[in-house]
Amino acid sequence: MYVVTVDVFVKPESLEPFLEAMRDNARGSRLEPGCRRFDVVVPEGEADRIVLYEIYDDAAAFDAHLKTPHFASFDAACAPLVAGRKVIRCRLDFEASEDPA
Repeated sequence: MYVVTVDVFVKPESLEPFLEAMRDNARGSRLEPGCRRFDVVVPEGEADRIVLYEIYDDAAAFDAHLKTPHFASFDAACAPLVAGRKVIRCRLDFEASEDPA
């Protein structure tokens, strides 16, 4: 499995419009065949930060996600709301939910 985390820093007063658009993007992403998980996380006490946690079958599935119409619409609409972001691509080493111990 392929994991992507994204730290997004939104501009002041942009949190709610960004979250609304991000939720729509996440819903569309979950319909993609290679997307296994797409969580939108709001850290406590950080009104300008969103963390995304995404799991895909592989890097190709994530790359395909970046080419979908719903992602393109989201990206264009939210670009003015974002102050910065950091994308981290990872390999899933262990998933505790699958370990019966």
